[in-house]
Amino acid sequence: MELQVINEQGKPSAKVAASDNAFGRDYNEALVHQLITAYLANARQGTRKQKARGEINKSNKKPWKQKGTGRARAGRASSPLWRGGGKVFPNLPDENFSHKLNRKMYRAGVCSILSRLAREDRLAVVEKFTLDGPRTKALAAKLKGMGLDDVLIITDSVDDNLRLSSRNLPKVDVVTAGAADPLSLLRHAKVLVTRGAVARIEELLA
Repeated sequence: MELQVINEQGKPSAKVAASDNAFGRDYNEALVHQLITAYLANARQGTRKQKARGEINKSNKKPWKQKGTGRARAGRASSPLWRGGGKVFPNLPDENFSHKLNRKMYRAGVCSILSRLAREDRLAVVEKFTLDGPRTKALAAKLKGMGLDDVLIITDSVDDNLRLSSRNLPKVDVVTAGAADPLSLLRHAKVLVTRGAVARIEELLA
């Protein structure tokens, strides 16, 4: 498998050999769907809370007598049948939304995504991608010169200048090879990977 290498003008300059295991797989839509669903579910926090009927701050007095009124029987105003009453099965803050996804499936799903990006020419390789200082304008101008707007930049090591420069660009994210998540890979229109990051990705997904 060969990946396209581009220069600072965004023009193809060469090809780089890459692992078929990471960048040459068939696209498994069912696995990718399961991967994204699990990733989003595992990011959820159980912070929502609803009250059961025993937690409603209402009088425990019977609203009216059992018989003779012509109305339906009622025991408490906190009944789930009443407006303002408790919930039958309330949401609790300790609810667990996590999905189990083993490591082999996760790696296969990420490889499937990377392979499809490579086939659709949405993944490109650069020798290196650095900035002289933390300047958002400099990064925006560099990406514009390469014809990139909505892009995920994957580097082999943490570059503070690059990370700080990208924070105010809404469609630009910078991550290391070990922190590239499947949702970001699919969300951006283009993925830009440094040559060192390609080797790191192959090592992580082997």
